[in-house]
Amino acid sequence: MAETTASDLPERQQAAPAVKHAGWALLLICVAQLMVVLDSTIANIALPYIGTDLAIDPSNLSWVVTGYALAFGGLLLLGGRLGDLYGRRRVFMAGVTLFAVASALGGIAQNEAMLLGSRGLQGVGAALASPTALALITTTFPAGPQRNRAFSVFAAMSGIGAAIGLVLGGWLTDLDPGWGWRLTFLINVPIGLAAAYFAPRLLPDTDNHAGTLDLPGAVLGTGGLLALVYGITRTSNVDPDTVTAVNPHGASYGWGDPLAVTAMVVGVVALIAFVLIETRIKHPLMPLSIFASRTRAVAFVSMMVTPAAMFAMFFFLSLYVQNIMGYSPLKTGFAFLPFAVGMVFGATLSSKLASKVDPRFLAGTGTILAGFALFMFSRLEFGQESYWTDIAPYVVLMSLGMGLTFVPMTLTAVHGVRTQDAGIGSGVLNTMQQVGGALGLATLSAVASHYTTEKLGSLMAADPSDPLNTGAAFADGATHAFLVGAFMIWGTSLVIWLLLNVKHTELAGDVPEGVHVG
Repeated sequence: MAETTASDLPERQQAAPAVKHAGWALLLICVAQLMVVLDSTIANIALPYIGTDLAIDPSNLSWVVTGYALAFGGLLLLGGRLGDLYGRRRVFMAGVTLFAVASALGGIAQNEAMLLGSRGLQGVGAALASPTALALITTTFPAGPQRNRAFSVFAAMSGIGAAIGLVLGGWLTDLDPGWGWRLTFLINVPIGLAAAYFAPRLLPDTDNHAGTLDLPGAVLGTGGLLALVYGITRTSNVDPDTVTAVNPHGASYGWGDPLAVTAMVVGVVALIAFVLIETRIKHPLMPLSIFASRTRAVAFVSMMVTPAAMFAMFFFLSLYVQNIMGYSPLKTGFAFLPFAVGMVFGATLSSKLASKVDPRFLAGTGTILAGFALFMFSRLEFGQESYWTDIAPYVVLMSLGMGLTFVPMTLTAVHGVRTQDAGIGSGVLNTMQQVGGALGLATLSAVASHYTTEKLGSLMAADPSDPLNTGAAFADGATHAFLVGAFMIWGTSLVIWLLLNVKHTELAGDVPEGVHVG
């Protein structure tokens, strides 16, 4: 076969130019990503205190979390495209600045409306910053070991952010239950402003690209995702009588809720219309050619299901150790600290192996390990749990599996995407993670609610006065959710092993699939 040189390759396959202060640039990008990710969980532990301080009805308290997720997940595609069209550094700076301002508003919030509004604004800022951050790595670091290392650090930040959020949220809340929750928002202000200040000094200035913003596509795509995620979120709790056992901070809606069903139908219809429009306009918000590659399609599916299982692990296990094992907020946060350590180790190992081992073997092995960790969580026995033997080993195993999966799948997802479309490629990847997380958590919450309701009914029939009934019922629901989550991630593993055929040599040179160098 004829040798392929760099000069023969189209723009999308050529290496990124060398950048001065590349290490500092990566640190800045990853700190911003860490800020965005940890904010998904940092307020979770503080929810009871927030509700008491601002007199928020328990049925509305879940919107402190889901309001952020809705804005973040629904606007990611738009954020990625804005970066492609108007300069990624500029949009990145706008995103982190907006995030900082919104965090300040949340920290000084005096009522429910002000807090929920600030969370929505945080989501908008995150949707601008996150896809541009990932795209900046693609355009800053040349393909090969250097980019692999950069992606491993980025993936580690994305993975450990949730764990750090729980630790930080627990610590800040324990400082003073009355005002400590405000620090979970205010801590973002100096970080976001510092990121905006250093961005023009450390990050390369990407050019504006030709094209116009696809407003119809933006409205339909964003509105469709918002409606879909909103509808999915409302289904997370099923039975009004056992909602406190499944999610003590959530409202009770379920799959039979008319508004939830209507929102999901509207979302699906809007997304179908979005796809039809994208095939007919010159400058689409999301070039559908990005899905033409089977390799990228597998990566997108994998990065949709895998984080869903991970987020479900954080959600159910954090409730389990607090409600069943009696852990304090701070102790709960520290219970997940091994995840952060394992994630760093797994991502580093994956980065070193990415230039020597095909992504299929790395991600396939990672998903098998993660599925086994969830399976072991499904075997927890109510009242007989030991953190060091029943939880900690599998938290570490889960993190190792995620580290082995996230790096090669991120590299695969952005492989072969044109430079001018790097932002939207990153936006699609991030959208898959957020929507997948919402869908997976809603599905597993429905599973947990079903088994919790069933178990509680049988326990109440046997002894309605037993104070352990609620805890035992929740434990039964949570373990069934872990079991379903294990099979979800094993299904993803099967897809990876059967359909992912990109070679590590292609990723190292960032050449199109099927082209062999040398």
